[in-house]
Amino acid sequence: MSFRFYTNAISQASRNIAAGIFIAGLLLIGFGFLIYVLKEIFAILAAIVFSVAGAGCLITAVKIFLAQRKIDKLTSDDSEAYRKNVQIRTEEDFDA
Repeated sequence: MSFRFYTNAISQASRNIAAGIFIAGLLLIGFGFLIYVLKEIFAILAAIVFSVAGAGCLITAVKIFLAQRKIDKLTSDDSEAYRKNVQIRTEEDFDA
């Protein structure tokens, strides 16, 4: 009678994990080989991705600057708007 520290389910799970790692390794080797062979195509694709990302950053920054400018104009043009119907009295008529 043999004593096992693991069940058949654990053995099957470890085989599945090993198969997944093996397939991932083959895919990585294949992608590496493709990149080595087709350098120019991947360089162009990378350049396109970085250019699109850079354009997106520029557009977002311009939108933020324009929104901030609009907010600054609203606060500077109408600086007395929040003081309507407010009177500040400086007389000291304290009869205590």
